[in-house]
Amino acid sequence: MRKLVLGFIVLVTFLSACSAVQSVIRSTFPYTASLIIPKTDKIDTLLSVRSQASTLDQIITGYGSNTKAIKDVRLASLKIDANTPVGQSIGIFKSIKVYISRGDSSKELLIASRNEIAPSLGSIIMLDTDSTVFLDDFIKGSTVRIRLEYELRNSISNEINLKASLALSVASKKAK
Repeated sequence: MRKLVLGFIVLVTFLSACSAVQSVIRSTFPYTASLIIPKTDKIDTLLSVRSQASTLDQIITGYGSNTKAIKDVRLASLKIDANTPVGQSIGIFKSIKVYISRGDSSKELLIASRNEIAPSLGSIIMLDTDSTVFLDDFIKGSTVRIRLEYELRNSISNEINLKASLALSVASKKAK
């Protein structure tokens, strides 16, 4: 009987902690999106590319994320990393803006930007974000899309593969 009561207490503790664990996972593992800048893009022109974003639990399970356990989703940071070609400078861009949208909606929201990017910048840039805006409606959709709006400083000879990493700050919902 004592083992049964102890097992029950462990099970209840585990189940009540699921929301907190989900919150930690959301904050630790960002949404990511791969964006490809075509080599045919023109300089001094406002251009954009779009990609679906995914999070770790979507990659592992193949299903949508468990967003019922979280609330108050905000963008903590947004990093753009130039993956290929190797050594590609982000300084190729004059400006970058990142928008988020749901796959089932045309509504989008500007979540990060950087103007007047230095030409000598390396392959990674942290964008200026607005951490006061709640993203619950976007993240809780079945599909999250990222649109990168940019202006090239110079022409490019190869397509550029960028990785956008969105670190989210969330709170867990209290069990009712």
